[in-house]
Amino acid sequence: MRLLDSIRTPHDLRRLPIEQLPVLAQEIRDAICEQISQSGGHLAPNLGVVELSIALHYVFDFSYDRLLFDVGHQCYPHKLLTGRVHMLPGLRTRAGMAGFPEPRESEYDLFSVGHAGTGISTAVGMARGDTLNKEGFDAKANPAGRRVAVMIGDASIVNGVAMEGLNNAGTLKRQFLVVLNDNGMSISKPQGALAHYFDKVRLSHMYADLKRSAKEALQQLPGGGAIQDALHRATEATKAAVSDANWFEHFGLLTVGPFDGHDLPGLIDVLREARDMERPMVLHVKTVKGKGYRFAEADSSTFHSPSPFKVDGGLQSEGCRVELKTEGRSFTTAYADAMVSLMERDPKVVTCTAAMPDGTGLSKVMPRFPDRSWDVGICESHALDMMAGLAKTGWKPFFAVYSTFLQRAFDQAFQEVSLQGLAVRLCLDRAGLVGGDGAVHHGFCDVSLLRTLPNAALTAAIDEPSLLAALEFMRQYEGGLSSVRYPRDIVSDRLITQECPPFVLGKARCLTPALDPTNPVASEASPDLAVLAFGTPAITALDVADSLRPEMRVAVWDARFAKPLDTGLIRALLERRIPVVTVEDHSIVGGFGSAVLEAAQEMRLDGSLITRLGLPDRWIYQDSRSKQLAEVGLDASGLARAMRQAWEACNSDQRAMAK
Repeated sequence: MRLLDSIRTPHDLRRLPIEQLPVLAQEIRDAICEQISQSGGHLAPNLGVVELSIALHYVFDFSYDRLLFDVGHQCYPHKLLTGRVHMLPGLRTRAGMAGFPEPRESEYDLFSVGHAGTGISTAVGMARGDTLNKEGFDAKANPAGRRVAVMIGDASIVNGVAMEGLNNAGTLKRQFLVVLNDNGMSISKPQGALAHYFDKVRLSHMYADLKRSAKEALQQLPGGGAIQDALHRATEATKAAVSDANWFEHFGLLTVGPFDGHDLPGLIDVLREARDMERPMVLHVKTVKGKGYRFAEADSSTFHSPSPFKVDGGLQSEGCRVELKTEGRSFTTAYADAMVSLMERDPKVVTCTAAMPDGTGLSKVMPRFPDRSWDVGICESHALDMMAGLAKTGWKPFFAVYSTFLQRAFDQAFQEVSLQGLAVRLCLDRAGLVGGDGAVHHGFCDVSLLRTLPNAALTAAIDEPSLLAALEFMRQYEGGLSSVRYPRDIVSDRLITQECPPFVLGKARCLTPALDPTNPVASEASPDLAVLAFGTPAITALDVADSLRPEMRVAVWDARFAKPLDTGLIRALLERRIPVVTVEDHSIVGGFGSAVLEAAQEMRLDGSLITRLGLPDRWIYQDSRSKQLAEVGLDASGLARAMRQAWEACNSDQRAMAK
């Protein structure tokens, strides 16, 4: 039996002799890699923290102590050590474990978290709370009290919120441990001056000077001998540096490291000392992202969060060939090609991303236009402010960002962009339901947030031609902030034979022109029902409309704009008493459907004819995107059911009025 199968709780882990822990580490790596090859998921970041996770659970008792995660996608080893091996086969589905910390699964997960920068601040809050509750660790007054540790990594330390957390952590008068997992990467290569600082620490040859400063620091530490021993075991000289006079000192944090994050005995020794330290400190640990598998180490960006893959030649072999499974052309790929074309045609177009060049497609753009494209690291607020500055100086900035991460920069969208009347363009990848990443990553509120901003032009793409047309509209739009949203999905070729007309501000596109009651040359009678779809649900609505004929005639519009709306179309439909169904892959609260309902009320039209479909006012947890769409009624069968109900309700009301 594997050692891993014997670990039901961390108490079982602590019964193992240290000599067996490397075997357990390899079993954890094998289990994670085998599962992700079948289901997809976060691979390289989890492979890099296996020893660190084992050491933390070996030293601390997190059934009582506090362990918080920053960049929660590094939690797989932690989950396997806390009784969830049986949930691994269902990774990122409702039947198994989430890909991020999830308190619904286990008491060992304290926050459901998938956004970077938050861990230190929440840990400071728990440390203060435990102290106020008389439960915090104090070597004299409460030696059995709760300790607090937070793991931060993948370059999240450069995030502004992390800086704020560090600033406040330095004021604590108690034990508080920040474990800095420094793997020299974020999702891709980290950016900025702080990243270069860590590179300098890792690569410095001033070993003798560092050793001298280490001895001085160790004299101030209780039980410093264990840390001194760990230093002698370090295989790389720069990993043996201990100094309390480095960059983190400015936050009032004692710093130890960098240490070898794959040296289990050394990690355990230094963590035992850190566990009882009565002041806030940073343990700087150097790890290798993708550790243990040559293909993941060599290309940790590609294998940060890969789709399912197949390995030929053996996982451990140097010459193994890895083939990622693909299902078709993605919106992200389509966006990348569109941006290359846009920047070739217009030398004033510039673009940036916040640590997501691969995830947003800009990894294809940046080598072509190195002077007009930037990756600013995990700093969305800074990115949008920088785009505002570029707009102010006459450039045409496009900010490529996941919809879920736009939330972190809404203040800048309001203050530095919209209030100034600047034309900054937001390209919102992963809009709507995102599948396996679950509730922490759904792009469910970008419309609700952005439509509060005066003069904003909010668009959505339904396929690749409409994405290109939306970007071209945004390139020319100078009235203020603009955005286009598109999902983590494959682009449809349903309309490939039809010409995609240009976007015109506030105008929808009829996808069933024969049923357009506003078109004087429409070849058919007025429709029984009208669907106004914002984004890719328009394609599903078209398929459903075909399936419902001849039972009912359904006209489908690609709404194109959530702001400004096509109020002329809304008036024409409601004045003709044609029931309207709005559809969106976005929250029902404050989204496109709400905007349509508000417009009807302002025009004194009958809002009872409007049925809104969207994401319900509850959390949608991890599973495949197709299952999530079915769960919320946005798949084909759900739309068909809603269309029939809306039509029947309207007919029933009309019969009642006739009587």
